[in-house]
Amino acid sequence: MAAEEEGLLKRALVPLLLPEKCYDQIFVQWDLLHVPCLKILLSKSLGLGIVAGSLLVKLPQVFKILKAKSAEGLSLQSVMLELVALTGTMVYSITNNFPFSSWGEALFLLFQTVTICFLVLHYRGQTMKGVTFLACYALVLLALLSPLTPQAVITLLQASNVPAVVVGRLIQAATNYQNGHTGQLSAITVFLLFGGSLARIFTSIQETGDPLMAGTFVVSSLCNGLIAAQLLYYWNAKAPHEKKKQ
Repeated sequence: MAAEEEGLLKRALVPLLLPEKCYDQIFVQWDLLHVPCLKILLSKSLGLGIVAGSLLVKLPQVFKILKAKSAEGLSLQSVMLELVALTGTMVYSITNNFPFSSWGEALFLLFQTVTICFLVLHYRGQTMKGVTFLACYALVLLALLSPLTPQAVITLLQASNVPAVVVGRLIQAATNYQNGHTGQLSAITVFLLFGGSLARIFTSIQETGDPLMAGTFVVSSLCNGLIAAQLLYYWNAKAPHEKKKQ
């Protein structure tokens, strides 16, 4: 029975959370303080947790827009630039064969961000422009993932993530400042993105060793922190149309 339970534990952990040598180090030799293996376990666990959380992280934002039937307070340029950054991260990670646990959330956040882009256009009365955007984006994504796209182009796209993230977040921050409120921005989504980007600094260093990936998440954390701080600052501020209703 003990051997069967050990086999189940090994199948659950290897290779999803631990390489076999680390499993033996921790669970066979009982070296529970083996730092390199503990780093791998922590990184893999964090990475998979972030990926799982990303399935839902932007849904509060989507539902808030749908409930209000308005995207007031959301900067379309900021959302578009975030989409560029997510696309770069995903395509760069796929072409470099990075572990899914190190970038998987980009895939799910990408689909949710595309949805938000469409909703912003739809509630501005530009539904056809939104449909055109969806079709064009799908074609661009297919082209980037095709073997015909040079690796240099993919690397350049990933390198553009830092300015894209900075400019996108600054545009949203400026929009919040000018409005004097955060409109339909979802606090849940913003704080989850902030926490996720902080955790990604560690996992990207541990799992990919790629300074470009790690640098992107450092910048992303700083920018997400700025938006989170604004949400707290404008917590009790309300949009003009909400004040009229009262």
